[in-house]
Amino acid sequence: MDILNLEWIALVITGFGTLFLIGEVLVNMRGFFALLGIGFITVYFGAYVETGSVILMLIIYFIGLLLIIIDGKLLNDGTLATIGLAAMLTAVALPAPNLTAGLYAVLGVLLGTGASFLFLKVFKRRDMWNKLTLKDQLSTEAGYNSINETYATLVDQEGVTLTDLRPVGTIRVNNKDYSAVSNGQWITKGTSIRVAMVDGTKILVEKQ
Repeated sequence: MDILNLEWIALVITGFGTLFLIGEVLVNMRGFFALLGIGFITVYFGAYVETGSVILMLIIYFIGLLLIIIDGKLLNDGTLATIGLAAMLTAVALPAPNLTAGLYAVLGVLLGTGASFLFLKVFKRRDMWNKLTLKDQLSTEAGYNSINETYATLVDQEGVTLTDLRPVGTIRVNNKDYSAVSNGQWITKGTSIRVAMVDGTKILVEKQ
């Protein structure tokens, strides 16, 4: 009996094909996974699709894969990835000889996609996916500051209001002008103030 006539074999072929193709996208295997994936998918379409439609189904399938790549590399919002996965599912479902084989093919794509993420635990991920996670801590040692250093030095400094604070306005401290806010008070122009607190670039002042 021809093994390709078994309905469940569609799950195996599309599963491995998708596993290796998505795996190649996620991890750097220098094209080895891509060759395996293309091989499995070509076998599937070659077995179940009429000769004139093989190219069309392959195009739909790989357009779906391309959309997933574009989403991961540029957008990261999941929209194109969802459309791409739908295109891949459609491409393998339509040529199936019957409903059961089609369901097996669809399940193979889903399982292959999910299983491909296991490669991330074993192989080096591609740089294009590193931006999906923030690995660096925003620490002072790494060159980051949660509070602007210039503003941080203003705490307890004295100055004068250049405009009315209602409650937002402009102040001058050490001959430099800053936007500031009072603690709910209306402070008139020319009033002596003290910087009570700095939160990021927000300067809270109070009357002297």
